[in-house]
This record gives sequence, C-alpha cells and structure tokens, in this order.
Amino acid sequence: MSPDLPLRGLADDLSTRSDDALADLLITRPDLASPPPRGTGVLAGRALSAASLSLAGEKLDLLSVAVLEAFLDAAAEIGERKELLGPVSRDDVVARLGKRALRSDVDARLDALVEAGLLWGTGPLKRGKHTHWLGGAHLPSALPWRAHHLLGPVAQLTPDQIAARIADAGDRPRELLATLAQGPALGRSRDAAPDADPSAPVPSLIALGLLARVDEQTVELPPQVAQLLREQPPLQTASLRVPSLTDAEGPGRFDAATVDAAGAGEALELLRHAGDLIEALGTAPAALLRSGGLGIRELRRLAKTTALSVTRVGLLVELLARQRLVDGGVPDLADLDYTADEVFAPTTAVDAWAHHPTERRWLGMAHAWLHLPRRPWQIGDTDRDGNTLAALSSELYDATAATGRRAVLTPLLDAEPAHPVSVDALVADLGWRHPRQLRRMTRHVVTQTLREATELGLVAHGSLTTAGRALLSAPLDDETPAGVLEAMESSLPELIDYFLVQADLTVMVPGPLQSDTADHLRLLADLESGGAASMYRITDDSIRRALDTGRSSTEIGAFLAEHSRTPVPQSLTYLIDDVARRHGRLRIGMAASFIRCDDTATLAEVLRSDAAAELALRALAPTVAVSAAPFREVVERLQDAGFAPAGEDSTGALIDLRSRGVRVAARSHSTTAGPRRGGIGPGQAHAVVSRMRTADRAAGPVSATASGAAGETVSALIQLALRTGRRLRIGYVDAQGAASRHVVHARSLTAGQLVADEDGGETDLHFPLHRVTRVEVL
Repeated sequence: MSPDLPLRGLADDLSTRSDDALADLLITRPDLASPPPRGTGVLAGRALSAASLSLAGEKLDLLSVAVLEAFLDAAAEIGERKELLGPVSRDDVVARLGKRALRSDVDARLDALVEAGLLWGTGPLKRGKHTHWLGGAHLPSALPWRAHHLLGPVAQLTPDQIAARIADAGDRPRELLATLAQGPALGRSRDAAPDADPSAPVPSLIALGLLARVDEQTVELPPQVAQLLREQPPLQTASLRVPSLTDAEGPGRFDAATVDAAGAGEALELLRHAGDLIEALGTAPAALLRSGGLGIRELRRLAKTTALSVTRVGLLVELLARQRLVDGGVPDLADLDYTADEVFAPTTAVDAWAHHPTERRWLGMAHAWLHLPRRPWQIGDTDRDGNTLAALSSELYDATAATGRRAVLTPLLDAEPAHPVSVDALVADLGWRHPRQLRRMTRHVVTQTLREATELGLVAHGSLTTAGRALLSAPLDDETPAGVLEAMESSLPELIDYFLVQADLTVMVPGPLQSDTADHLRLLADLESGGAASMYRITDDSIRRALDTGRSSTEIGAFLAEHSRTPVPQSLTYLIDDVARRHGRLRIGMAASFIRCDDTATLAEVLRSDAAAELALRALAPTVAVSAAPFREVVERLQDAGFAPAGEDSTGALIDLRSRGVRVAARSHSTTAGPRRGGIGPGQAHAVVSRMRTADRAAGPVSATASGAAGETVSALIQLALRTGRRLRIGYVDAQGAASRHVVHARSLTAGQLVADEDGGETDLHFPLHRVTRVEVL
C-alpha cells in the first residue's frame, strides 16, 4: 500500500493525454461524446458518473472484472475517501488474483482500464508507466454484480466442488437458492446480518459460500452457483484465463472445402425456399393482422403450401420483409381472393431480385439477418400474457437483437478455421467475454442463433464458413463487401445446363442449373425433391402448363433433347404429342377494351383509320370491335383521330374519363431501418477532442497581458492579434447575462464588433465590443 502518493483527479490525467488517446477514449465510451463536452474537466465528470461506468462495464470480460474487484478490495483497506479510491499498486492486484491469471494478462487489463478512463495512474513512473492507480467513487457500478464473487469463497472451486456444496445444503436452503437462480440474484433478509442465527438458511448458505453478504439486509447469489442451478454451462473462475473453444476430445477438424460446400448448399436451399415462398404469396397473399404482423395461422398455411416448417417460413418472412421483397399493402389486382383490406404479398422489387447473381441475393439475406431487430426463432412462442408472437410484430422488436446475434458469432472468429465448436463451449466462452450477459446468453439462445446462422450458410459443421468469416470481419457500413461475394461465389458449385431424363418420366438434376434452364425446367416439370441434386417429375398437367405459355410440342421436345445427357424416352415423346394434340381445341381470347357502335358505317370508318392499326382493332360483329390496348389508350387514340368516343362501364352507364392521377400501393411500417449506431468514428472523435482542447485553453489562467474592460486596451490587443495572426482568449457576456470564454482567431474589427473564428469550433462569430469583458493575446 502507498496511500501517501499524490491523489490527482481524472481531469488532471485526461488533460495530459494526447489527442489520439482522448479520441480512443471517446470511441471506446461513445456516451461521453454526446453532447460534446466543454473541456476535459466536463469529460472527466461524465466518465466518473455511475451511469457511464455502468455502460463501460458492458464491455468488460471476466478477467477485467476480476482486476476491478481486486482493485476495489485493496482500496477498501486504505479507507474511504469522498471522491477517490486508492492508490492501489500492481502488486496489490496480483496478490489478490494469485496464480489464476498471468501477470502479463493482468497488466494488459490494467492498461485497458486506464485507456477506458475507469482507472488512472498516479505517483512516479517506472519504465514509462505508473505503478499505482486511482479510481472514482462510483467505480463499483462497472461490475456486473454487487459483491466481489471473483474473490469470494467459491471463486477458486471447480464446478464439481460447488455442486457438492449445493448438495450438502438442506432442502430449505436449496429452495432458496433455486428461487434466486430463477429470479433476481439479490435478496433481502434480516438473517443477512453477521450476528444472525447460524442455523437459519441464509447464514448457513453464507457460511458455505453459496451466498454472498452485500450488507446486513442484502445477499447475492454468486454467478458460479446460479449457472449450475439453471443447468447452464458453468462459469469457470478457478482459472481466469480465456476458456478453450475447441475440445481435444471432441470431433476433429473438418476440411475447409467441406465446410464451405455445406454452407453453400444451405445458402442455395435458403434462396430456393425464398423463391417458393414468394411464389406462394404471389398466388395467395396473406392477410395482415391489425398490428401489422403476420399471424401464426397464415404462417401455417404458407408452410403447408411450400412444404416447409413454420419456423423456416417465419425466418424467410422476416428476411424478405427486411429487404422489402415482400410487404403489406393494397394489391394491384382486384380479383384476388382475400378478406382483408391489406394483404402481405411480393413487391415489384422481386422481379429484379430474381435475376441477381446467387451470391448477391445470398448477401442480401445474410445482411438482413445480421441487422434484424427481432429474433425469428421466437415466432410462435407466447409472451407473459399468453399471446402468440406473430412474425413482423412489434412485440418481437428488440433493439439488442442484432448486437446479441453478432456477439454469439464473434467468438467463432477466434476459433481455428473449420474446427467445430460445441454449444456448451461457446456459451462458456460468451460468459467469460460478457459476464453481464450470463442470464441472456443461455444455451437455448445460442443454439437457436447458431441454427439460423447455419440455415443462412454462415456456419457449417459448428464453424464459420469462409464467407461467414469474411462477412463478420467486414466493416458494418459496407453493404456489399467484395471479399464476401468472392468467398461465396468460390464456395458455390458451378452452374450446369444439363439434366438426366429417365424412363419413369422423372428428371434428375445433379447440380444447380443455370437460371434460363432452371426456369424452363420448372415450367415443364414439378419439383419432387430439392437440394444439391434435385428431382423433377413430368406429368400431363406440367406439360399443359408449358403449352399454356405458347410453347409448341416441337419446342418442348427440342429443349429436352438439347439439355438431357440421356436419350429422351419414347414414352415421354408420345405423352407430349398426345397432350399437345388435345391442347388448343377450345380457344379463349383476351381483350382489354371493346368498342360498341350502333352505326355500322361509323364503326367501319374507325376500322379503316390509322388508329385501328395502332390499336390492333378486331371486328367481332358489325357493331362490336375489341382491342388488346388499355381502355385509356383506346380513348385517347380515337380522340386524336377525330372521333368523339364516350366511356361506359359493364352496365352500359357512362363513366367519367378524367384522369384520377397516379396510384401507388400502400406500404407497411418501416422494416428496413438500419441498426442504431451507438458508436462514433475516428473523425467525429477527433473533432470533439479539438473542441475540448479549445475549451481548456479558454478556461486556462489569465496572464498579465490580459486587458481589463477599457475599450482602448481591448481594441489595441485585437489590432495586435490582427497584425501578428496570434490567437485571442476573450471573456464574453451574452444578451442573457451568461458569461463564457473563447479562444478565437480574429478576422476583422469593424462597427464595434469583433468578427472571429473559434479555435476548433464555429466560424464567422460576432462579438460586440461592449460585451467583451477581457482580452488576452496568446
């Protein structure tokens, strides 16, 4: 202990740091930069507040928490001070942690805590670094718990030893532990006092180390005990080193190509299922709930139509809606069979999206998932009131969903490529990285997140794919990282343009088809099984479907002969000819508009005009003609040709021909808003630091060359600054009587006003001389 060292505050420490160090502090703790602090003194005050320290504690790993606990424990022995804790030496911290952590790791955490403004050095330097540290009075707010559990009785016990202590406790104490494990870890009891009856449940648990005393009326359940009671992977505190993500006794390493191929296969399946869902919604749009979500009944209908699970459909709906490929609104066609005012259907963006390269469509789905402010795997669950959670509903909204999703996958970046990581190992690692999130990063949450990542092709065989690793490493603001597209493109199997037609009228496709060939084949045959190798079946109905598009039997036969690596069976040729022979005997035409005229001569004149050729008018009777052109176009062309047509509806009543303007489909709530950015960039951080430096200079001590309020002296000093280009520090009182100080570059002195640019701040400021209280040339 060295309590006699100088007790300087954080403001003094920050004032001596470089601009780059202050910028790093603001980037690490972005809450300190909003609004921009006026000087390092204000910055220090914010950094020492309990709220800001609590936010900073969100980023601390388990070893950093242990270092803080050791610091606080050593500072408590020195005695309480009103504002400062410490000074505490490095040896004090190391002695309390013992051999559970390497000294180099402890030094790294101390340096990181100093850089983050949670601690700061004092006393003489040794090898360029301080040997003692101070902290603020609210430093305990950075801890994830109230008591010092990493220094407590169970801190150095193994999970088996802790489980044995739990088993030795009585039935009533175990019930108390179970209650605290499922609810808040803090509990209040009169038996928490040191002089309580030792046979009572609370004192007996404190004696066993299974409860920690916070004060005479409050106890807290240690997180090591809580994890065991919740049957979660235990929090290892006997050693404070980073837990291993890979188990030597677990499955061995996979080949990287195998992992990438599996991920690419999942990506292809995801896109194929997305196409099936889009087609299903285009055929039969889904009804929207009043809240704007998609109900579980509609999800089940879509799951039955697409032969997918409800969970899969919920994930696809969320991802497609995020990209505005499906949305809610009034449909363009009035003959759709729906019962709601608005329906959930594909948007016009789908047609362009379908022609994008595979890797680009996959990237859009992956980006949508990473930034989604909901957890799709919760769709179908019930809330506290027993209501079923619907897709796209506001009840599913969680601003931390995207951050938590990325936090689950980030540890896999540190694992050896293509080496599987088990769920329990990942949960244990997350507990070490994010001690505050122990209650959130459960086995269930991690399992469901990994399942969704696997379905998107980001994870395969328990490890990140090359494309997934590249995407997680790419900058958050880069929506089309080239490295990710290249990684997925190289992982995808090469597109083929052939298939195998078999005697039982099935078509076997040994790989992903080129888009044109796939479109023709889906038109001619029905998909029976999808995947890397898919199977189609040709039937009477599928052939008729192809003929309905205008193709002839000759064109269908030529397509099969061109792309089939096996001879086309004769039975299939006969089937195509037979269906084609029966197809088209009964013909149904299409017309968008009709022309009716009781005067046959007038109609004959219309048919002989140039407008008739442009509109492709066709006479069905002496008084009736039809056109494929829209109603509005027919009216305008005949008016331009000199005729005076009138419009009528299906009942023969005249209608208003005036234009009603452009109509667009209604859009639902904004589901594509990007994730909220809680941080700031280096440029913003340096701008804030520049303004703080200016404020510090303005608040500095006044020199002997400073003027008083005399007008001649003020003017003389301003003129001197204008001639020499030196800066001025001025005292100023505004119209409301608020006093302030500024460091400025004088530009001119005219009409009793100083026009100047603030150093590192605003430009073209006007200071009336009669409000300037002091001027100092710097």
